Amino acid sequence: MYKNSLILLILFLFNHNISIGQNAEENFWDNVRYGGGVNVGFGNNFTTIAISPSAIYDFNDNFSAGLSVSYLYSKNKISNTNANVYGASVIALQNVLDSFQLSAEFEELYIHINNSITENSYWNPALYLGAAYRTGGVSLGLRYDLLYKEDKSIYSSAVTPVFRIYF
Repeated sequence: MYKNSLILLILFLFNHNISIGQNAEENFWDNVRYGGGVNVGFGNNFTTIAISPSAIYDFNDNFSAGLSVSYLYSKNKISNTNANVYGASVIALQNVLDSFQLSAEFEELYIHINNSITENSYWNPALYLGAAYRTGGVSLGLRYDLLYKEDKSIYSSAVTPVFRIYF
């Protein structure tokens, strides 16, 4: 399954005509967009704070690729559990239509969970394929983790929402 997923990702990334040779007068930074996400959640017994800045390069009007870093902190007062999650990812975005976007993303997370009884740290990879509605620099959709393992992932499902903003 992992091998098939990588083959699918490679075909997705390189099955498009990407113009590598650029006009000599064109500035690299003119094609870079920045964005990412912020997530804050508070409740009676929990706190979650996450930030994930990213940058993508627009190869043309239809294809972009980039990098992202992320950090998540979560505290559950009932179970007396703290979690710190650090990560990085590589993402490719294909605008199929003006308002429809496909994505492929490989993410590697370092997860450290600590409670009053145990402490556990481990790496967890994820390979996402997604689809989203896109308007301007905002995308909203779903993605599916091909490498999802319920006992390792910080998510409760292989399907997770996508909300991206790039300026």
